[in-house]
Amino acid sequence: MFSKNTVVGVIGAGAMGSGIAQVAASAGHQVIVYDSSAEALNKARAALSSTLDKLVEKQKISREEADALITRIAYEKELHSFRNCGLVIEAIVENLEVKQKVFSLLESIVKADCVLATNTSSFSIASIASASQTPSRIIGIHFFNPAPLMPLVEIIPGILTDNEVTRKCRELIASWGKTVVTAKDTPGFIVNRVARSFYGESIRIYEEGIADIPTIDWALKTFGGFKMGPFELMDFIGNDVNYKVTESVWEQFFYEPRFKPSLTQKRLFEARLFGRKSGRGYYTYGANAPQPTPVLDTELGKAIFNRVLVMLVNEAVDTLYLQVASREDIELAMTKGVNYPKGLLAWGEEVGMDKVLSQLTALYNDYQEDRYRPSLLLKKWSVRKQKTTS
Repeated sequence: MFSKNTVVGVIGAGAMGSGIAQVAASAGHQVIVYDSSAEALNKARAALSSTLDKLVEKQKISREEADALITRIAYEKELHSFRNCGLVIEAIVENLEVKQKVFSLLESIVKADCVLATNTSSFSIASIASASQTPSRIIGIHFFNPAPLMPLVEIIPGILTDNEVTRKCRELIASWGKTVVTAKDTPGFIVNRVARSFYGESIRIYEEGIADIPTIDWALKTFGGFKMGPFELMDFIGNDVNYKVTESVWEQFFYEPRFKPSLTQKRLFEARLFGRKSGRGYYTYGANAPQPTPVLDTELGKAIFNRVLVMLVNEAVDTLYLQVASREDIELAMTKGVNYPKGLLAWGEEVGMDKVLSQLTALYNDYQEDRYRPSLLLKKWSVRKQKTTS
């Protein structure tokens, strides 16, 4: 199905599309990047050239390698340029109708054996494939931004995706040097489902007045070993993106309380305080921006970390229980996709799953909210442990 001679098409010349194109070209493929905007194509071409110049400067690649990579990428304004592609990856705006229209148009252009993939992070593969005459060749290939640097790629077969398409896509993306995991076609897949608690519970702690934003970030970095605190990370990702993903996962899970967005998120989104890219989010950015000081209270910091951790572990356990992905893929997804210091299932076992269950039960009893409902698998593990020790 795929070989080094496979021509790869990428729809969308934004940061994600350009990054995917760079990854495919680095692996030796001829790549065609399509965008309806000539300005976007020119920006993508210039950005790639600048990126490669820096890599040459740092001696990460040679000038010859950089020049060869550039020649392997063509920038086009016509979808008909994809007629000889063996794989097309869509990386455009998160709008279901627009995506469906694009996939429908593609079918009239590409060959019958061309695989059509979407990089969506918030829509089901089934919903996008519903506009296709051949849904068996449509699949989710979800990269993380920036695609050339982030090692993880989630492969998501739809309910009608051919098994051979799934297998070949896994092989191809792995040959590009990526860590590949497979997820069921469920909201958020693995990473964007499990990671909701990292943001959501941290915001809840802030809203309750337990600690301020810099203290929560300090606690998660100091006691959890996370490279960035949740508020720093939301500002880095973009509060527009983070809020819309949270809202989408919540809605698609039929308003499951564990994924409920917060008013804090919504107000920042409404005020267009998107974080680093807008100059202000949970923090203010710029040369003279104030540097907030956390409250360095060890007891408070540990309490904050423990509360967020048990929520993360619970979601990872539930993801395993509902067979969204294998244990190995869940652990890989969180360590390679969002750089968590440990796999959450192993982390929970290190802390003690009985202690995780006990803390969740205490939170549930205090709040009487289903957001703190322990996974049934946690309860089963606890019962099993009691039987084996009695």
